[in-house]
Amino acid sequence: MTLVVKVVWEDWADRSLPLPGYETAGAAGADIRANLMPEDRQVGLTLEPMRRAVIPTGIRVEIPVGYEMQIRPRSGLAVTFGITLPNTPGTIDSDYRGPLGVALVNLGTEPYTIQHGDRIAQAVVAPVVQAGFQVVDILGETDRGAGGFGSTGKA
Repeated sequence: MTLVVKVVWEDWADRSLPLPGYETAGAAGADIRANLMPEDRQVGLTLEPMRRAVIPTGIRVEIPVGYEMQIRPRSGLAVTFGITLPNTPGTIDSDYRGPLGVALVNLGTEPYTIQHGDRIAQAVVAPVVQAGFQVVDILGETDRGAGGFGSTGKA
């Protein structure tokens, strides 16, 4: 059985754009597109270097209980232009019903313009395990112990 994420268009959204979709048979992430407000569609949204913005997608989603939607950068945008997510991966919880926006940051040296319909991120739907937390007097021993950042080799 295929897991289904229900989608509702925003009233203002351009419904001719594709819904999130997998570009290849083996893709883990479904590409998400910028669905810009009508007044921004002709010129796009320019993200200056070191600036952040939430880019609208024009959709709201209903993720099945027990799952989350992780929003991740697209590697081509990140490597070529420095466009990535400031909170990667972003998490959309199963009980969120608001607009799906993608937080982008321009870590590049040049302004970057996001055009209407551009693929700006990818969504990975994954199972969630909620853990309980318990205070104890002592933690179990391991070979690593308290070794932190870089403790297992070159950073």
